[in-house]
Amino acid sequence: MALNITRHGATAVLSMDRPGQRNALSMEMREAFDLALRNVRDDDSVKAVVLTGSGGHFCAGGDIKSISRALAEGRDGFEGRDRIRHIQRWFDMLADLEKPVICAVDGAAFGAGLSLALCADYVIAQRSATFCAVFARIGYVPDLLGMYLLPRAVGLARAKELVFTARVCDADEALRLGLVQEVCDNALERAIEMAARLHAAPTQALGLAKTVMNRSFESTRESVYAQEAMAQAICRDSAFHREAARRFVDKQPALYQWD
Repeated sequence: MALNITRHGATAVLSMDRPGQRNALSMEMREAFDLALRNVRDDDSVKAVVLTGSGGHFCAGGDIKSISRALAEGRDGFEGRDRIRHIQRWFDMLADLEKPVICAVDGAAFGAGLSLALCADYVIAQRSATFCAVFARIGYVPDLLGMYLLPRAVGLARAKELVFTARVCDADEALRLGLVQEVCDNALERAIEMAARLHAAPTQALGLAKTVMNRSFESTRESVYAQEAMAQAICRDSAFHREAARRFVDKQPALYQWD
């Protein structure tokens, strides 16, 4: 399997599993992501998702060998566009998933692998992790929302610098730049622990908040107000809110509390 799916209680762990190719995105892996994300999205028992890679690697990006073979076979630009569009469909599912997504990065997050990491809601890097918008080295532009996510993570000027130079950042620099939110000795263990603490959270409310915030940079204040009002009205009538409010009034332990 190019993508292993395991469960840790209410957490689904999606682990890219092509360590010999540094978990480059093969066609098999893309198809596996498409199916896995549909299942995770539609499974109400899944409260959080952890995205990681196996064998001391996160993801080296696109599978350059398979791309080279396709070019050698004479496939044209329209075939290439269709290939990108297929990836974009499941990537949108990941970006828009109304459940917390935590990324655990060990080893290289290069190219599309960097975009995958940035797509998560919270990125935890192992101290050995490295990050690179490597596209210019092969004459490409950033894909998988790289040109959308990177400026939002580090700012426009810094994003241009990272894309133009295609240089490698270590975990500590990635933390300073805002590519990741945490650096630790065991990223996967920390990600699973953090995800477990989200099992008691109001998953649907977090999903609504995520959806609105994901679009906030290109939304007007009035548009965010409208989305906020709709989301809050839905949350107010939820079973979670009713129970949480009852506990508050009755001075009982909170239904969800991080600390």
